[in-house]
Amino acid sequence: MTTPSALDRPTGVPLARRLAARLVLLPAVVLALLPPRRIRAVLGVLRRGAAPATTAQARRARDAMCAASLHCAGPKGCLPRSLGAVLLCRLGGTWPTWCTGVRVVPPFTAHAWIEAEGRAVGEGVPEGYFARLVAVDPLSRPTDR
Repeated sequence: MTTPSALDRPTGVPLARRLAARLVLLPAVVLALLPPRRIRAVLGVLRRGAAPATTAQARRARDAMCAASLHCAGPKGCLPRSLGAVLLCRLGGTWPTWCTGVRVVPPFTAHAWIEAEGRAVGEGVPEGYFARLVAVDPLSRPTDR
């Protein structure tokens, strides 16, 4: 038996943003094939020099990924969606927190998402709904010497 569902694809995403999302989609899918420790290592390198993303910047990146790819907009597209969103933010010089974890209420479900300013972006769930297992936070800005 299947459960009918409708995908929530954002509208109004500018063409340039959708094209940029398409650009990072392939690297995001390739990253999603790697083991978690490798993903964390790659993202740890990529985040260098980026400012922390605001909620609005992270939301725009997530929306662009969902607008550019049906797979990312779907229920099983959380990993490439979250990876694509951090890569898209990085193209703009910012970095949200990339997280993977599990749902804290039954049934057990693994999930990947992005956070900005301490909150999950675009997930539509209450705070504490997911427990983090892996996170790649933005680096703090180095001080002038």
